[in-house]
Amino acid sequence: MASIHLQVDNLTKSFGDRMIFADVSFVLCEGDKVGLIAKNGTGKSTLLNVLTGREPEDSGTARFAPDLRVGYLEQCPTLPSGLSVIEAALAGITDWEREQLTRKLLDQLGITDLDAPTLSLSGGQAKRVALARLLAAEPQLLLLDEPTNHLDIGIIEWLERYLSRSRITLLMVTHDRYFLDAVTNKIFELADCRLYSYDGNYNRYLELRAQRLEAQNARRERAANLLRRELDWMRRQPQARATKAKYRIDAFYDLREQARPQYDDGKLQLRVKSGYIGNKIFEARHVSKRFGTKVILDDFNYIFARYEKLGIVGHNGVGKSTLIKIIQGIVAPDSGTVDVGTTVRFGYFGQESIAFDSRRRVIDIAREIAEVVHFDEKTSYTAAQFLNHFLFSPPDQQKYVAKLSGGELRRLQLATVLMRKPNFLILDEPTNDLDIVTLEILEEYVTEFKGCVIVVSHDRFFMDRCVDHIFVMEGEGAVKDFPGNYSEYRAWRSAHASKPDAEEPKREQYKPRHTERSRLTFKEKREYEALTAEISALDEERRQLEAVFNGTATAMPDGSAIDFDAASRRYAEVKELLDAKELRWLELSEKEP
Repeated sequence: MASIHLQVDNLTKSFGDRMIFADVSFVLCEGDKVGLIAKNGTGKSTLLNVLTGREPEDSGTARFAPDLRVGYLEQCPTLPSGLSVIEAALAGITDWEREQLTRKLLDQLGITDLDAPTLSLSGGQAKRVALARLLAAEPQLLLLDEPTNHLDIGIIEWLERYLSRSRITLLMVTHDRYFLDAVTNKIFELADCRLYSYDGNYNRYLELRAQRLEAQNARRERAANLLRRELDWMRRQPQARATKAKYRIDAFYDLREQARPQYDDGKLQLRVKSGYIGNKIFEARHVSKRFGTKVILDDFNYIFARYEKLGIVGHNGVGKSTLIKIIQGIVAPDSGTVDVGTTVRFGYFGQESIAFDSRRRVIDIAREIAEVVHFDEKTSYTAAQFLNHFLFSPPDQQKYVAKLSGGELRRLQLATVLMRKPNFLILDEPTNDLDIVTLEILEEYVTEFKGCVIVVSHDRFFMDRCVDHIFVMEGEGAVKDFPGNYSEYRAWRSAHASKPDAEEPKREQYKPRHTERSRLTFKEKREYEALTAEISALDEERRQLEAVFNGTATAMPDGSAIDFDAASRRYAEVKELLDAKELRWLELSEKEP
């Protein structure tokens, strides 16, 4: 029988009047590899912090086996400053074999500059150094909090193999579904402040969880039917409530609890549409870029097509983020040109959080972008309605930014990007700090998005679901275009590992769906001419309204007295009208006169 490494009994934790988890009990035995899953903000990291003594529990116990070697990797580990990488990694190590193992692990994790100061390391590099030091200690039980965040795909695959083959007992929090599926033999789910346990990997968990929810919903429906009958009895029998039917009154309140919807996925709803995008997206011609001696792009050429969905992979530091910044015009190439179509409207959701003013409320942030978001003649949302799609309830919308969790900040960032109605989404490590439920909905949205998409991600599952083909950035400016998703590329690479000169599969260049320009009808010519005049008039009204706000106008555009509230409302309307009419004008301008 496997020995017990950790026994948890009736563990309870709350913050003020908010219960995080209650009466959580479980056992970790030698060889268990457990993935801990929950929505953001429901207590995953808190549970790990309680287990490791970083936070106190309210009640209950967590007991590790005597003399058990326990290791813990935080989400964002910190290294001591003033030391080199090798000094930080070897701090406190006197055993020669342990030192050799640490150096070997650093090399396997891609840390080659051992004399670099720890302060110069990126988040991903610091995590790899901390991971090497942790694994070199040869823990028997390992607690990992989002171990794959900020690691590139190659390192994630190495860690996946290492943990799968090791006898280490494991409890980890991660949103990487391929990683969970490959490594775990048990899943814990935190929901409704309770812990549910499932035997098997992530795939098996999905099946068992669906069965549990189906049974739960059936019990709730039965309870609701009984509740309706009991409610009728309670209303008709005032005397019985006071005397001998007390047991029925107690049963009534029990039924009410059973019938209450206690499990709510709280799924993010991304029912938003992209703006119109024309046939011309962008063309890169002979683009080169380097930083010092480091070559990022070397004579790069590509024509991006309408509705194309592209993934970009490569080791950290190879230039993935630089490439997408060149596409957006944020970074200029050293040579060559990037020509972006006139209808393209980029929406960038990056790994760096937007610097929201911490003193402002969520609803204020949204309203600053738009009071009402119009997607077409039939689809529009107020700022509050739009935020509700992103799991910000009315009370949550009144929260100050300073009080938001990391996951809430990421959702707010995503909402502000999509409020601007982009037709070209650029997602740079979008999965960081998003829970699995939110990732599933984001994947569905990207798959159905009627626009162009570029995804840079270490999340292989997300990449596989969302892209049609990938750029493999191999370093020294080399960019290879592979006709398939990441898993297909990985399979091809493995199959041809022993054949370095094997020919890569070819893919046809994406072609716009409409290669020939159609001609304007008589009606469209009249519309085009009218739009030109309407856009000019609206643009003039916009400038006049801006003069009102700047204090340089003596009256409203219509000649009435200054009214700032009315000017603000009209300004929002004018901006929406201009956006819609300019896009239609651009659509018509692509046709032959």
